[in-house]
Amino acid sequence: MTASSELSRNITRRTVVAAAGGASLAVALTACGGSDETTVKTGDAPEGGSTGGNTGGSPSGDSGGGGGKEIAKVADIPEGGGKVVGDVVITQPKAGEFKAFSSKCTHRGCAVKDVSDNLINCPCHDSRFDASDGSVKGGPATLPLPPTAITVDGGSIRLA
Repeated sequence: MTASSELSRNITRRTVVAAAGGASLAVALTACGGSDETTVKTGDAPEGGSTGGNTGGSPSGDSGGGGGKEIAKVADIPEGGGKVVGDVVITQPKAGEFKAFSSKCTHRGCAVKDVSDNLINCPCHDSRFDASDGSVKGGPATLPLPPTAITVDGGSIRLA
């Protein structure tokens, strides 16, 4: 008997189906991982933390501990609207309350276009998402936009 026929004799249909099922389960469980929504209100400190104010570094705050890279200015985000900045869409559903989500639509991965009337709009298939929590408000998308962690540091909005 050759080595290849000996190998194929040891691999049964049941083994292949079980391996495929196990791999599918692993992929499904990985995709189900969740994340917590992040909300930052100017002047409100998160539990046990700060609003991302100048916690060190230079007195001007430009390299202080105020979070990651600046992605927008507070003044650029209208109340009831928002702004798409690369892979992030930043919204201001209420005065002084800023939220951020992935800018990739959960339907087909298109980049969302704009935010108006507290709705994040995807131009590809007309999915709409709530600007306050990323939940689906219309269209073919069935999953909410994943939240993105941000901090508000004075007049700057930064990735957390």
